Amino acid sequence: MKPSPKKQAGLNFPRPLVTVDVVIFTVLEDALKVMLVRRPNGPDDPFPGRWALPGGFIDVDKDASLHGCALRKLREKTGVAAPYLEQLGSWGGAHRDPRGWSATHAFFALMPAQDLLPEKGVDAPQAEWMDAMAAGRKRLAFDHAEILASAIARLRSKVEYTSLPAFLLNEPFTLPQLQHTYEVVLGRAVDKSAFRKRMLDGGFMEEAGTVEGASGRPAMGYRLRDRSQAALFPRTFSPRDAEAPDT
Repeated sequence: MKPSPKKQAGLNFPRPLVTVDVVIFTVLEDALKVMLVRRPNGPDDPFPGRWALPGGFIDVDKDASLHGCALRKLREKTGVAAPYLEQLGSWGGAHRDPRGWSATHAFFALMPAQDLLPEKGVDAPQAEWMDAMAAGRKRLAFDHAEILASAIARLRSKVEYTSLPAFLLNEPFTLPQLQHTYEVVLGRAVDKSAFRKRMLDGGFMEEAGTVEGASGRPAMGYRLRDRSQAALFPRTFSPRDAEAPDT
């Protein structure tokens, strides 16, 4: 049987601290929100009391992969699993953590706000939904402000040509709800008729029966055909779409 990495010969050299951090997004109160957790105030804890992204150290006995570690940290910090989880990138250096040379592998997650009450996280002393842009201006722990900025840029870029905002909604959802979610994430309006055509032609949704719309009148509800990945569109949303007449 192959020995575990920590028992293999020839590994007698200093090793970096390795963590996984998760940028958890939702749409709440007509704004793109991110979850932050308060760092502990222990004497040996770096950045005591600062806000930070949820995450933690890789456990070689529990985590078979970075993705597996991200899922575990998500469950520990929030009590739920995200409907969408994607690797964002890696950050490392000798000075990002005062405890020593460290590297973190960051992911971003999307989930409906109704699925998550941060105060119920089993491993976070304090967690809050915060406006994503405002959170990036805070003095976050480690290099988490840089990681958050990268996650916001990645999300907004991918929203231009994918169905990612659908993962921020509970099912069934209506087309107006989906359009509103797109507009919140993009930070601008999109044309109703152009949006409706793109969503219905995309083939990633299926009808889920009649639901109550925002005006109280019946509306068609939809759900995703495949929750394992986002659909790709052939072109991005044009800023001119918002100026086009609604037909």
